Amino acid sequence: MFEAKARMWNQLIENADHLPNFLWNLILAGIAVVTGWLIKYLLSIFLRQSVRTHQDFSLIHTILFRLGKAFNYFLPLLLLNMVIPLMRVPPKYVPTLSKVAEIALTLSFAALVIGSIKVLEDYVYHTYDLKKANNLKERKIRTQLQFIRKVSIAVILVLTACVILLSFDSMRKLGAGLLTGVGVGGIIIGFAAQKSLGNLLAGFQLAFTQPIRIDDVLVVEGEWGRVEEITLTYVVLSIWDQRRLILPINYFIEKPFQNWTRTSSEILGTAFFYLDYTVPVDQVRAEFERLLEASPLWDRRAKALQVTNTTERTIEVRALMSSSNSGNAFDLRCYIRENLVKYVREHYPGSLPKTRAFIEGTDSRPLSA
Repeated sequence: MFEAKARMWNQLIENADHLPNFLWNLILAGIAVVTGWLIKYLLSIFLRQSVRTHQDFSLIHTILFRLGKAFNYFLPLLLLNMVIPLMRVPPKYVPTLSKVAEIALTLSFAALVIGSIKVLEDYVYHTYDLKKANNLKERKIRTQLQFIRKVSIAVILVLTACVILLSFDSMRKLGAGLLTGVGVGGIIIGFAAQKSLGNLLAGFQLAFTQPIRIDDVLVVEGEWGRVEEITLTYVVLSIWDQRRLILPINYFIEKPFQNWTRTSSEILGTAFFYLDYTVPVDQVRAEFERLLEASPLWDRRAKALQVTNTTERTIEVRALMSSSNSGNAFDLRCYIRENLVKYVREHYPGSLPKTRAFIEGTDSRPLSA
């Protein structure tokens, strides 16, 4: 049995020796590509079968999604690079063919590394979910991770380009010749790109000192919004009415702005009322406290209703209340305004703002308007 298999194998090799060079090379390349795809397909099936989950997040599914396309090229190119010595190619074409395969393999490996970084980012995003009520830690980590991911990908792309270029002897010689001019060129580029470099350095400072983070609530240039994206050179602020405010990243280093969620998302809100001097403040205060108790928007940290100012016609009543975040605070302030105005109008209509006047010679009692 063993001898029969050996004879069959020898016969197969003899038949292969008689194949035309072009057909032989094509068969080897086809075997390498198909084998690479088959290995990737079997590996993906094994991973899917080993982990069956109905959860919102699966690390295996993320790996398959982020690295699947890169493996479609990496494994066939790796096997193709291994079978090149077996191909029947004229010696003068072997270096060129090897160089092309090497460059393609380098690019596919870089894609694998970038995909691995994105897998790590997805895992951290799942672990530190922004949907929590108190998400300060999550926003810190996401802001740093987003910046690190972008810098890492940029570094990988630059290193990949350097590896490819330095694989050519002519480029290495050119690099050695240009080395003496790097200092002068660096100074020239530094002066020409002062603002761009300043933005880049400001990005590093912003990512690690974190005056702002992803999902922070800011008031900038008179606009209220949330930090939607932080890039290497600019910040995108999502305004409450769905507009986008784009600001250079060094703006947040050089100019003042309001951050409502710097240490926590909890916030105080106020509502002002202008009423007549005859208003019974104690009854209005009792109604204010009843409204707060009935509202899920109030976080029970602070409440106060006080007369904070007086004018010749009205008194200023300030309602102070607390909420877990700025969105709830806005809704709570509107809720208190609507219901307290309704309460005063229905129960004490005479306490709404009015204008008094005296008519001389008739009666000393004031006339109200």
